[in-house]
Amino acid sequence: MKNPVQLLNIAIVSISSITIFLFVLISYNLIQLDPTFFTLFRILNVILFLIYAFRSRSLTIWILVSIVAGAEFGHDLPEIAKNIQFLSDIFLRLIKTIIAPLIFATLVNGIAGHNDLKLIGRLGWKSILYFEIVSTIALFIGLLAINISKAGAGVVLPAVANAPETAIKAHSWSGFLLNMFPENIAKSVFDGNILQVVVFSIIFGIAVAKLSDQHRGTMLRFTGGLAEAMFKFTHIIMYYAPVAVFAAIAFTIGQLGLDVLTSLLKLLATLYVALFAFLLLVIFPLVILLKIPFKKYLLAISEPASIAFATANSESALPAALESMERFGVPREIVAFVIPTGYSFNLDGTSLYLSLACVFVAQVAGIDLSIGQQVAMCFVLMLTSKGVAGVSRASLVVLLGTLSSFGLPTTPVFLILGIDVLMDMARTTVNVIGNCTATVVMAKWENAFDQQKAEGFTNEI
Repeated sequence: MKNPVQLLNIAIVSISSITIFLFVLISYNLIQLDPTFFTLFRILNVILFLIYAFRSRSLTIWILVSIVAGAEFGHDLPEIAKNIQFLSDIFLRLIKTIIAPLIFATLVNGIAGHNDLKLIGRLGWKSILYFEIVSTIALFIGLLAINISKAGAGVVLPAVANAPETAIKAHSWSGFLLNMFPENIAKSVFDGNILQVVVFSIIFGIAVAKLSDQHRGTMLRFTGGLAEAMFKFTHIIMYYAPVAVFAAIAFTIGQLGLDVLTSLLKLLATLYVALFAFLLLVIFPLVILLKIPFKKYLLAISEPASIAFATANSESALPAALESMERFGVPREIVAFVIPTGYSFNLDGTSLYLSLACVFVAQVAGIDLSIGQQVAMCFVLMLTSKGVAGVSRASLVVLLGTLSSFGLPTTPVFLILGIDVLMDMARTTVNVIGNCTATVVMAKWENAFDQQKAEGFTNEI
């Protein structure tokens, strides 16, 4: 006799499999089914997921169930779904209030608390080296994927097509370097400029490390208390995350509909396959090579990754990523330095997307780019992609700027607009996974990774 939990699991797997099978058959007009019956069947599936979530103490499970429930709600009640985006905006606003004080407190406490200024220097050059190598690999995987699929070849532009008019010029090196340094820290916090907050916090931490023991102790107690308070703040907000995820997915499906997948399915599939290939060929083998507990690693990244996927915003996953990787065994000073820095320098998903999208635009326009031109474009994208992680779909603006730099037409970009939110969800997720992985790599490189904490990691709430 099977117990209730086993019966629930069997029911979920069975009904979910039948739902997916029926969805495929209906999509390809292979069978005719009463719409009301199929809707009720899908709702039953969602109810079973909700029962499973109630029995589970995992926040990740709640977030994943919220994605499914939000998609169903947006599909069935699109008009209502279009008006509930404010629920996810509340979550994003609360998260943004945490980021600056959390980065400041953890970085200053990590630098001054260990009084090891050489660590920051080592982390700096090691992180940048790792970021650039991995981001470059991502760029070339994007190029390879789009050259194989040729998703833009043969696409005919409608006569009324109009590209967005918000194209910007690509950053210059001097402009990018100048923008790293804050002129007003309050303005940096207000603008959400993570890199400027990081630079300020590093310099402030070094200054605190040089204080006398009496004054340094006072500052360490303050920053230590602030960091712990911000983590508790994060815990409270994360209970609201499933609601925000539900609203974000419902709004996306309600606004775009499921039909948006069919028109540009080839491009969307190319991106998703390329991002998965990047994880499968670069990130996951690196974790295995470093002898990290792989199942626990997947558990550690699951919560920040699922939040990033649902909100298509890297900032929303930052507090969860900081806390999760620290609990996974990465020292706080390394987590606090690597993840915020990676938000400007280590955008693996965005890098891959940009190289793929640029060639896609050229294919749609009928322009044959040589290998040399594509490689040169990659090196330009290494610069222009920096610092876009904090803003949803800001990479679209970077794409327009890069196309203008190479004299490519921007009109085909309007094709991407229809599915950009779906593409942004995937590339943002890979950005977050890449930055979480970078902390593990740096901790291993510094011989500071706590293997026991990693093996005992749990996501229960």
